[in-house]
Amino acid sequence: MLILLILCTVVSALGCAVLLRYGRRNARRYSLSMPQRFHAGDVPRLGGAAMMVACTGGLVWMVLAERYLPVSTGIEFPASSALSWWAVAALAAGGGMAEDVSHRLQASYRLLITLAAGAVSATLLDLQIQSLGVAWIDRLWTIYPWVAVALAVLAVAGLPHAFNLIDGYNGLAGIVAMICCFAIAYVALQVGDRQLAALVLVLAGATAGFLVWNYPRGLIFAGDGGAYLWGVVIAVACVQLVQRHSQVSPWFPMLLLIYPVWETVFSVYRKLVRGQSPGMADALHFHQLIYRRVVRVVFDDDEARRMLMRNNRTSPYLWGFTMLTVAPAVIFWRNTPMLMTFCALFVISYIYAYISIVRFKVPRWLRR
Repeated sequence: MLILLILCTVVSALGCAVLLRYGRRNARRYSLSMPQRFHAGDVPRLGGAAMMVACTGGLVWMVLAERYLPVSTGIEFPASSALSWWAVAALAAGGGMAEDVSHRLQASYRLLITLAAGAVSATLLDLQIQSLGVAWIDRLWTIYPWVAVALAVLAVAGLPHAFNLIDGYNGLAGIVAMICCFAIAYVALQVGDRQLAALVLVLAGATAGFLVWNYPRGLIFAGDGGAYLWGVVIAVACVQLVQRHSQVSPWFPMLLLIYPVWETVFSVYRKLVRGQSPGMADALHFHQLIYRRVVRVVFDDDEARRMLMRNNRTSPYLWGFTMLTVAPAVIFWRNTPMLMTFCALFVISYIYAYISIVRFKVPRWLRR
């Protein structure tokens, strides 16, 4: 699996280098007035394309290495399964890249793209969320069998937008995606599922190659294509992990991914309360408040350099916030009550932290 990780990292890094050389002209189309813009200059938003190429190379390697190359991977991966995974990932990433190139796709169209990816994944990969680990809710499955498929489609359709929402600063969404991939791979190996572990390591490697150029200098962004790729692959992997192995709690992926998921839910609620459309972009997300009110201003350089340095200092706050949920998710991956408790603690902590930042009540030690 180490060879697979290195291969995808190298391919992704080289792909990003090519896009840096030839993709800057397209970056000029990104409006300076966008509320979520926290960088100076024209930066290509096509990192998702390089990661998709790397993931394609990883899938091809997994299919061919054991059969035709003098390399033993110990992973049985049929070509039909690889093609199904690739079709789902390509559909979502391709739709996101269409927005990255044109900047004209409405939020409703992007939602339809991810819903289509969810429907395709449910069809080709037979995805179902067969239980939520709560007896009185699970009884619905016996009355309405379609609920299992509908929830799987909703999970695959929703997580790409959750990753897109937190993709605001250099290294933020990329590191969160890598952490989640390694956590899924760890649990998959615990239950003996090398195939699923290898799949998420392919994405982790592709993300690592992208991060070579994205953090800390911010030379290329993942864009919608990259966020949708992260969201779809991680969502499908989580559903399959719980579906294949009954000992894995269905609340493991919920706690693992609760930061981007809750950020999305809270954002929708916040906008509806203010009478705004949930699809309208704004600059009031948690990571944006960290940038504005927690990270110290740098005074000893030009404006572009100050923006870059504050951008880079924002992400580690959220990486630490993410680890507060990933660590217990990995430790208690089969213990539903503990996972549910940590989910509740995260929601309470998030709301408390958000309100504190809005009301300028951030502890002084956090602003150093």
